[in-house]
Amino acid sequence: MRSLRVLTLSAVITAALLAGCSKEQAAPSGDAAAPAPAATVSKASTDKTVAFGTAVDAFIQGMFEHNPVFAANAGKHEYDGKLPDYSPTGLKATADWLHAQHDAFAAFTDDTLDATGRFQRDYVLAVIDGQLFWLEQSGFPYSNPAFYTGDLSPSMYLTRPYAPLADRMAAFVSYEEALPKALAQVKANFKTPLPASYIDLGVNSFGGFASFFKNDVPGIFANVKDKALQARFKAANAAAIAATQDLADWLKAQKPQATQDYALGAVKFAAMLHATERVDVPLDRLKAIGEADLQRNLDALKKACDQFAPAKSLADCVAKEAADKPAGGAVEGARKQLATLRQFVVDKNLVTIPGPEQAKVEEAPPFNRWNFAYIEIPGPYEKNLPSVYYIAPPDPSWSKADQAAYVPGKAALEFVSSHEVWPGHFLQFLHANRAKWMFGRLFVGYAYAEGWAHYAEEMMFDAGVDGATPEVHIGQLTNALLRDVRYLSAIGLHTGGMTMAQSEQMFKDKAFQDPGSARQQGARGTYDPAYLNYTLGKLMIMQLRQDWIAKHPGTDALKAFHDQFLSYGGPPIPLVRAQMLGGPVEATLWTQPAAAASTTAAH
Repeated sequence: MRSLRVLTLSAVITAALLAGCSKEQAAPSGDAAAPAPAATVSKASTDKTVAFGTAVDAFIQGMFEHNPVFAANAGKHEYDGKLPDYSPTGLKATADWLHAQHDAFAAFTDDTLDATGRFQRDYVLAVIDGQLFWLEQSGFPYSNPAFYTGDLSPSMYLTRPYAPLADRMAAFVSYEEALPKALAQVKANFKTPLPASYIDLGVNSFGGFASFFKNDVPGIFANVKDKALQARFKAANAAAIAATQDLADWLKAQKPQATQDYALGAVKFAAMLHATERVDVPLDRLKAIGEADLQRNLDALKKACDQFAPAKSLADCVAKEAADKPAGGAVEGARKQLATLRQFVVDKNLVTIPGPEQAKVEEAPPFNRWNFAYIEIPGPYEKNLPSVYYIAPPDPSWSKADQAAYVPGKAALEFVSSHEVWPGHFLQFLHANRAKWMFGRLFVGYAYAEGWAHYAEEMMFDAGVDGATPEVHIGQLTNALLRDVRYLSAIGLHTGGMTMAQSEQMFKDKAFQDPGSARQQGARGTYDPAYLNYTLGKLMIMQLRQDWIAKHPGTDALKAFHDQFLSYGGPPIPLVRAQMLGGPVEATLWTQPAAAASTTAAH
């Protein structure tokens, strides 16, 4: 999954999450984040709080200027159609500005801020550090198409009904008119030779744009009667097709010189974890934690398979579950699952559903099919707009057998739907969009969002979803094993000399992935080194749940935990841990598999 509002590589860096400037300075909900009583706050402290709020507002406004896609995706449509400056001068200007912002926020010392202010300062600094890592340390602006593809997606104009179609067509035309210059800057930034998997990603993404612009977009706008706008569109669309195809062709031409030099290395990988997630865990311990969770889930799979498919191998057992396909295909199957999942959340009183919003399910567009599923969620300044849970069809170039195997079984799909919608990403963003502090609505971290969504899968099984049968358990576990192997592949590919072929084989052997998915996942690990955050975030949330409920027992403890966790927006989980438990910021992971008590026991 890759939500356009999550602080991932293609969304933090390309900034598809930011929204408008706000003067709000209320505390996040939760006792630990509450401000000091007014009577105890000095005038100097009050002045500093006002100054901090002004600095946050200026930071958000500055982000708009450096990347207008932030604002447009969040609902500030005066920025529609504009793209960032990807030139070396533009990238340096952004980096210099971020460094200056870091210095400005670091100057708000502990003694000048109350507890809320210290939490908010640390949240802002974490966002800045994460963006600076991808911009400066990763090297990705000069090698990795994933650095750019989030910004360059036109999906907002085509699928989000925030304005009449003619208005969105005008915005799309402006976007297409800006696209050739942006793509020329991207092309000039790439320093050859490039890693083979990066080339493949770029060929598929930019070639997908060209195909989409040529075959799909004209029909979307066919009923707009404005002749002048149609003429502009015809010219801009032709230029956009040519520019995207040119970049795809240029990247394809780099294949003979392609390398396997995708690894960040241990030093940069550790720096990534600290900068983006505030996790400072030695890599050998981090790997051991992942291996333990993989074994925990493999052991659970063996027990479930002993009931579901006795005497069969684990691979044959998983294949039996996968053979029970959703009627009508994955998209239709997911549509049928959402209402049932939502009602289960309500009936079990697992977490508050804070509004009436619903998510639609659609087939993923051609330019964004590098992963099976993802969700697009409107920003906090949009009103009454649908979110869309996208499911990618199999690659038509694959064999018929691989295409058929790519569609998951009903049980596995149920946990993809749990991950993306109820009670995963969609519900999490319903909470984030209502966070008391506007900054928390705008910045949602990778491990926070993906960790919550992945945590939600196991939590739903433990609560008894769909009868919690052995077949249902296998569906949940295959999703968990997929994320465990991502976790270990990220560490292996970037710090341990693992090849893409070895990663692909691990997805087959340990996560029981079909050949097409295994190829996708092995490649993804090279250009998305932070995809360990699904399991990393989940394990931190599981440990936090155990520790928090131990201090706050009761019949509604689980729901109370979930509601408070979701109230902060989306900071690094160690910051949330410090708020919910008190004490220093630390990244405590779930290291004792035997302690993984079912959520039903917490009710």
